[in-house]
Amino acid sequence: MRSIGLSFALLVACLSLSAGPAEAAPFAANAEVALVEDYDSGAVLYEKNADVPTPPASTAKLLTAEIIFRELKEGRLHLDDVYDVSEKAWRQGGAHAHGAAMFLALKSRARIEDLLRGLIIQSGNDAAMVLAEGMAGSEEAFAQLMNKRAAELGMTQSYFTDPRGKADPAEHTTARDMALLAAHVIRDYPDYYHYFGEKEFTWNKIRQLNRNPLLTMDLGADGLKAADVADGGFGLVGSAVQDGARLIVVMYGLKTANDRVDEARQLFGYGFHSFDRRTVFEAGATVGWASVYGGKAGEVPLVSDRPIVLYVPHGESGKIVAKIVYVGPLTAPVEKGQDAGRLKIWRDEMLVVDAPLKTGAYVPLGGLTSRALDAGIELAGGALRDALARIPAMTGRK
Repeated sequence: MRSIGLSFALLVACLSLSAGPAEAAPFAANAEVALVEDYDSGAVLYEKNADVPTPPASTAKLLTAEIIFRELKEGRLHLDDVYDVSEKAWRQGGAHAHGAAMFLALKSRARIEDLLRGLIIQSGNDAAMVLAEGMAGSEEAFAQLMNKRAAELGMTQSYFTDPRGKADPAEHTTARDMALLAAHVIRDYPDYYHYFGEKEFTWNKIRQLNRNPLLTMDLGADGLKAADVADGGFGLVGSAVQDGARLIVVMYGLKTANDRVDEARQLFGYGFHSFDRRTVFEAGATVGWASVYGGKAGEVPLVSDRPIVLYVPHGESGKIVAKIVYVGPLTAPVEKGQDAGRLKIWRDEMLVVDAPLKTGAYVPLGGLTSRALDAGIELAGGALRDALARIPAMTGRK
């Protein structure tokens, strides 16, 4: 990995944010685990134990829903397709199992759309099991799909053992991973995201209210999923929009449902009303440069598809550190738009921006002379590194 300096514009922006009036008292969440993130930019506004493993409980159903959404979007499933209700799903996930259920009848059949509503609105364990069995054959097989999909999405700190989030010491996630999943669901599935905002669902003549408490609060919330975590308290992955800005909030470890409501109000209030927003780079602007080996040009601009935005709390000053990290040098030919690195910005000790960067131009293969020169430089550098590695440490010697 290499880290390189940023453009002058970013350095100026960072310096301007480092100075400020006298600091206000720092914000502190009551939840054991919390994260507040700006949806559009991915900027982190607040975090507490965001990378600490925690039981997902029913928020695991977000990944279950994502897998079904993907199958629907790509045409392998359809909303009117039907799945059978197995005895296992009825017995272990139904109402008499003393958990959340959509009240599916034994040996009945249900449309995928109804199962999704039962999964998302009522948090039905039976709905999760029927979807998993219908698509993968069993909960265990579906769990393998969940972990494969989590890895594809970049949820590197999560592991799932079933589609419903039952208590299992092996199953865990993090607030950062769940925020990533929530942003992906909102962005990639606009045709299906509306299910999270539906306030009620009637099935088998039973009217069921959405278990997400955010929808009854005056926050502009439209999703996503609440959970009662047996081993870690009450949790929630939520999103709300105010004045055109969308936030994602993740929290776990509250003692009661009322505590969860109070914490949600506090975290969303802090995120929406306590920050100065600075656009450091517009989408497509050059953020920095990466070295190119064997190319017609010796470097290539790095850009972001989305604006790079930095949030700083009102009345607070803090040290801003920023750098680009990439594996390099890049080898020519370099295509425009290929993944090339990440921009990382810290506010004090907190990583607040971790944005992917892509190459902003095409760099063709260089001529024989330039390639030979690059090869010679690289060979000399390698030889020098090897020679230095063989020299014993000389500290304190004459």
